[in-house]
Amino acid sequence: MTTERPPHGSARPGGRTARTRAAVLAAALEELGTREFSALTMDTLAERSGVHVSTIRRRWRTVEGVVIDLLSQHSATIPTPDSGDFRRDLHELAQAIAEFHGTLRNRNVIEGIIAAAAHDPHIADIVRATFTARIEHVTRIVGHAVARGELSPDVDAKEVIEALSAPFYYRILVLRGSVDERLVQLSAEAAYHAAHAGVFDAGPATGRGTDPATDPGAGPVTD
Repeated sequence: MTTERPPHGSARPGGRTARTRAAVLAAALEELGTREFSALTMDTLAERSGVHVSTIRRRWRTVEGVVIDLLSQHSATIPTPDSGDFRRDLHELAQAIAEFHGTLRNRNVIEGIIAAAAHDPHIADIVRATFTARIEHVTRIVGHAVARGELSPDVDAKEVIEALSAPFYYRILVLRGSVDERLVQLSAEAAYHAAHAGVFDAGPATGRGTDPATDPGAGPVTD
């Protein structure tokens, strides 16, 4: 009989195990505030945290494992707005994303772990699961808007949040640029107006709403 190995950083809550995890993740956060992901090593984590390197290797196996655990912990700190107004919620979420990526350490975490995921399918699976879980949590913004009658029940909540978030990661990871207030405004407004226009509504055949001006099967356009 074989026993499946636990995921990176998994541990029983409380006690020495929890203190060890907190110390190592705090050390990783501090290190990434002053150096790039590629410079992070097990030895530097052990030295800064006071946890023996063999313990870190046994629990997380790799530096990437530590940083994935850190990413999961800190991405959950981005608040999910619930102001009672869909447009305001989108703006507040966009601002929270911008503030999260406004620190060097958080940018180093994201850039490093995405780079690692490109070369390691296992890491890619964990990163995908982490971001998917976060997106699904934040979709409550859209669900509340539907319940208030602000949006169609056919709206794809996940796609709304993806459309809001995508410009930030394009700016950071592809253009290697900085996040500014204009990006916050544009991403929130674009997602808001697209959602109200039905862009994210599921269509009967294609999974998206159809445009009668471009779809010959949608019937004539009338004023």
